[in-house]
Amino acid sequence: MIRKIVEIDEAKCDGCGDCIPSCAEGAIALVNGKARLSADVLCDGLGACLGECPQGAIRVVEREAAAFDEAAVAAHLSKAGAPTRPSLSVVPSLHGRPQAASGCPGSRMMEFAPSRPAVPSAARPRGLSVLPSSPAAAAGPAPAGGSRLGQWPVQLHLVSTSAPYFQGADLLVAADCVPFAYARFHEDFLEGRRVVVGCPKLDDNRFYVEKLAELFRRSEIRSVTVVKMEVPCCGGIAWAAREALALSGKSIPLVEVTVGVRGDLVR
Repeated sequence: MIRKIVEIDEAKCDGCGDCIPSCAEGAIALVNGKARLSADVLCDGLGACLGECPQGAIRVVEREAAAFDEAAVAAHLSKAGAPTRPSLSVVPSLHGRPQAASGCPGSRMMEFAPSRPAVPSAARPRGLSVLPSSPAAAAGPAPAGGSRLGQWPVQLHLVSTSAPYFQGADLLVAADCVPFAYARFHEDFLEGRRVVVGCPKLDDNRFYVEKLAELFRRSEIRSVTVVKMEVPCCGGIAWAAREALALSGKSIPLVEVTVGVRGDLVR
């Protein structure tokens, strides 16, 4: 089959090994001082390792390759004595604890209840725990100051398009400067949504289109909210979301919001 897969330019590779920990599937190994793809079936083609190569020796290409195989990944990691990669279809919520260990801690998939500031015991109703025991118990707005983030990772290069927490979710696509400019980002935008972030100026925007399209195809996303900065280059992330929707063939409501560089909402 023709699919996306990682390609390593051995002429550029200096054998530093920085790419190896970022591959949750253990698909890359050093062989004779060069990074090599161990087997096609171990590479999911999502490119989490791309940003780790200081020499720019790694890219994602489309070529004839065997299909990515979760079972082969699990067997490979087990044989190597590494923690097994989570099965993306049966990962339970553990409220802030990793659902299963994978390769790189930065891309390890987690789902958790949004945090809430501690409530003084005198002001807390009897029987109310500080952290709800389930997401359902966390319904309703969190107090000011609490994080609304309910999943990890958030960077578009690192998220898995098969993550169970995207199923039936309202998706927030945010330019990565927005949370710094807009003071109420968590309360006004992140509350109740799953989020992916990226920078269309510094990254490959075509990659964003393809990644988002795959996410839309795999998950029953209910709505998409795009939050971008007012600077012209930031419009690329809204373009990527619109193009991805068209590519996916899905009809999903999409809203765009623009934030000014001084933190105001630009209508």
